[in-house]
Amino acid sequence: MSRHRDHGGGLDAAVARFGGEKSDWIDLSTGINPTAYSIGEMPPSVWEALPDAAAQDSLIQAARAFWNVPRGASILAAPGASALIARLPALWPKARVDIRTPTYNEHAAAFEAHGWTVDGTAPSVQVAVHPNNPDGRLWRADELTAPITIIDESFCDVMPEMSHIGRVMDGHTIVLKSFGKFWGLAGLRLGFAIGAPEWINRLSTLTGPWAVSGPALAIGTKALNDPDWAMQTRINLAQSCDKMDVLMKNKGAKLIGGTDLFRLYDVDNARAFQDHLAKGRVWSRIFPYSDRWVRLGLPAADRWDQFEAAL
Repeated sequence: MSRHRDHGGGLDAAVARFGGEKSDWIDLSTGINPTAYSIGEMPPSVWEALPDAAAQDSLIQAARAFWNVPRGASILAAPGASALIARLPALWPKARVDIRTPTYNEHAAAFEAHGWTVDGTAPSVQVAVHPNNPDGRLWRADELTAPITIIDESFCDVMPEMSHIGRVMDGHTIVLKSFGKFWGLAGLRLGFAIGAPEWINRLSTLTGPWAVSGPALAIGTKALNDPDWAMQTRINLAQSCDKMDVLMKNKGAKLIGGTDLFRLYDVDNARAFQDHLAKGRVWSRIFPYSDRWVRLGLPAADRWDQFEAAL
């Protein structure tokens, strides 16, 4: 059994500790868009039949257009970016991998599980979370120097102009995309790997057939073909972040960084701050490596009053 790793979520434990019903709580411990894409009606066939090649091709074409994937690069859809992260280390002979911390810890866990050494000294692979989780750091092209680079752009859809998607044409880069965060449908489990055909074909073999469900193929295709929704969502998320920054500044918190899906603040005592919010049924994210950092996602439009009251 794998060891427990630090993540957002854990709302059940918060409810058990602080009380209330789950519906009473606002879970701001994750960076998921609180206003989910409207999936509409799905035909029964997406539930009843195995996903066919045409549905998979439609999703890939939509992904290629939405992310401006260079011609010649291949795209693999999978049941979440985490499923791809777990399999990527198997593509190359185990050696050293450079993963700068703090960052999303599943990358290091995956490489360690495959026998790799996480060490920035002469690595054969470099992992860059762009923008980084939790501080929102953006990686410059000249900082990506290893022979093989994995760029995790799970939170980059709020700033598409900063994407490194063009690097996949160098034959040494794989870019990861997460669908659930920006579109607010994390439970759908959909993610993408984009890179050289050789690597993507090998990764496809590891994921197996019918990796993505019929509903996920249909919903993902519909959403990726809706650029107007994406544009308006970026505006709405930015406005929500501005609002949260003002509220947190008024409580003495200092903005460190983040993205338009989550914010990272410095407070005097992160544990005490989390407990204070929890009394108002708001769950936040703190970190084992910092006693001052609190990360907050965004409340839904009808839950801001509760968040302000909890502050």
